[in-house]
Amino acid sequence: MERTAVNPWKWSLGIGFNQAELIEGTRRELICSGQTSMDGDGHPQHAGDMRAQVILAMDNLEAVLAGADMTLADVVRFNIYTTDVDELFACYDVIAGRFGAAGVQPPCTLLGVTRLAFPELMVELEATAAA
Repeated sequence: MERTAVNPWKWSLGIGFNQAELIEGTRRELICSGQTSMDGDGHPQHAGDMRAQVILAMDNLEAVLAGADMTLADVVRFNIYTTDVDELFACYDVIAGRFGAAGVQPPCTLLGVTRLAFPELMVELEATAAA
């Protein structure tokens, strides 16, 4: 797979994402449902702790990717839904650090929402991967 960043403006690079990516030569595509801070039994974890929720949601996303023999390096689209945009930005380093370690800056959309599926949840991460 070949990824070509498309950035008519450079401001997004400082926060860790490209405006777009041209993806060529893929064989497989994985559409992930939103990952949250749920444990293996489907119970919300870390009520009121955004950083802990982001860490567990990223762990869960990486587990889903691994189930398809993929990693964060294969993510070509990333969406974040949060009930508190300011608090999410305060711990965005977790997300940027993980993608940075994987060597990618996938296009990203961040949306503030009123609530998620369970009232305790503060963040949901949705990804599309290609390999």
